[in-house]
Amino acid sequence: MTRMRAVDAIVQILIKEGADEAFGLPGAAINPLYSAMRANGGIRHTLARHVEGASHMADGYSRTGDGRIGVCLGTSGPAGTDMITGLYAAIADSIPMLCITGQAPVAKLDKEDFQAVDIASIAKPVTKFTKTVLEGAQVPGAFQTAFQIMRSGRPGPVLIDLPFDVQMTEIEFDIDTYEPLPVAKPVATRAQAEKVLDLLIASEHPAIIAGGGIVNSGASAKLVELAETLGVPVFPTLMGWGVLPDDHPLAAGLVGIQTSQRYGNASFLESDFVLGIGNRWANRHTGGLDTYRKGRTFVHVDIEPTQIGRVFAPDYGVVSDAGAFIDALLEAARERVAELPDYNTWAEECRDRKARLQRKTNFDDVPMKPHRVYQEMLSSFDRDTTFVTTIGLSQIAGAQLLHVYGPRKWINAGQAGPLGWTGPAALGVVRGKPGEQVVALSGDYDFQFMIEELAVGAQHKLPYIHVVVNNSYLGLIRQSQRGFEMDYEVSLAFDNVNTPQDSSSIATGYGVDHVKVAEGLGCKALRVERPEDLAAGFAEAQRLRDEFQVPVVVEVILERVTNIAMGADLDTMNEFEDLATSPADAPEAIYALLD
Repeated sequence: MTRMRAVDAIVQILIKEGADEAFGLPGAAINPLYSAMRANGGIRHTLARHVEGASHMADGYSRTGDGRIGVCLGTSGPAGTDMITGLYAAIADSIPMLCITGQAPVAKLDKEDFQAVDIASIAKPVTKFTKTVLEGAQVPGAFQTAFQIMRSGRPGPVLIDLPFDVQMTEIEFDIDTYEPLPVAKPVATRAQAEKVLDLLIASEHPAIIAGGGIVNSGASAKLVELAETLGVPVFPTLMGWGVLPDDHPLAAGLVGIQTSQRYGNASFLESDFVLGIGNRWANRHTGGLDTYRKGRTFVHVDIEPTQIGRVFAPDYGVVSDAGAFIDALLEAARERVAELPDYNTWAEECRDRKARLQRKTNFDDVPMKPHRVYQEMLSSFDRDTTFVTTIGLSQIAGAQLLHVYGPRKWINAGQAGPLGWTGPAALGVVRGKPGEQVVALSGDYDFQFMIEELAVGAQHKLPYIHVVVNNSYLGLIRQSQRGFEMDYEVSLAFDNVNTPQDSSSIATGYGVDHVKVAEGLGCKALRVERPEDLAAGFAEAQRLRDEFQVPVVVEVILERVTNIAMGADLDTMNEFEDLATSPADAPEAIYALLD
């Protein structure tokens, strides 16, 4: 056995568990762990500007690949409380992430010492496991348990709090004989798979709702195989978008009251059987449950037992890892292939709607409508692009109008939707996808929340493109205020005395000069004011990114007020803009528009 400080054992454990990518800020109470990382050299650390930003970076990194776990580090007190939003975003979307905080010495914990707060109690509601370790000898077991819990069942974040003296305690530890604890995941039985198959083949218009649990289990390819074997259309949720490419013949579109396609809602409303795999029946997906459930039989498959029946009682529920369930259903379907109905006519009807029910994107208005921005993004960025975004009209319109062609190509804070998540998360995504094209999408308010993290991308050479659609408004909040007949405290517009505009500019009065701020933080930036200049702007952004290897901000000046399609029920969506009536209205649509 080797005698070492507890922090030296921690670093060795992190590396053996595969968590060798860390984001954070050092401080007095966590400096022992930083000294151990420096001595070992096996963990790459990205210095953030704000601990919340570091937590979103770790979250973004975790979302980039199967089995990845980002690590967020911070000192005692406010560093831990700064992580809470990041922990909430991670647990809401079932993302494994390890947060480690420093703490005052054990003897000081009940004495209101400087920056000593009971972070374990504060973080408990937004973690799967949280613990303040009080004995140095318990450190290896605490981390071993944390990794097991993160990976078992429904994935999620954990927090370990380390008093200063516990970090410095010398313990006996042998990394060569340390082994990760076994991970427990429920597995569907053959009988359950047979029952689901019986229900499916009894239907005429079956639909598969593909949730984020499929992505988390690394089962996207299996899902495609299942859909093709059954011939059943697939409707991905916002978290499952990309499990099969948008141009796959069985990709039927997103369903929802905000992030959805017209054809996705229309086809879903024609279904009579719904198999939900790894999804939560989130309210932005279902809308009013009376409309969503009417005339349909539901099967719900989820890794977390408490999710079954949480929103509504399905006709049949299965507790299982998504990948394990798909394996079982595939095996049953192959053995009973002669019994499988021919669903080609139903699938063709879904494709027909996909070619008829489209929203217009080809607007020439100045100032621009956001629809044109997404059209030009599809034209300028290739199908391997990874999009990163959080809540806002920018995200809602993006999900309505962009296309995604693979798993983990749409990285989105789905349930929590914290403003400010996009920028730091994108930096974590770049860490996890070096050399790949990453494009972040923000409204101006989301972008301003954690704009300082752009400096992290400049310092650490983390190149990506950040598209900022700027209407100088809290657009989604303003749209929701329409029901109250008000437009109150949601405008970000002002005349910026430091940014005089010439007479040809339409950006006068739009407030913050995002180009100057981005440049001041060491990045490259450009502004686009007219739709005909978008393609050249995106091309220049890619050139600047490749040349300087820093984040590049493309600020697009939008019209001040745009209402994006949404409603309360799937069959009562409000379409505020003109719809596509010819192929020229939606040139980047998957299928050319049919009359």
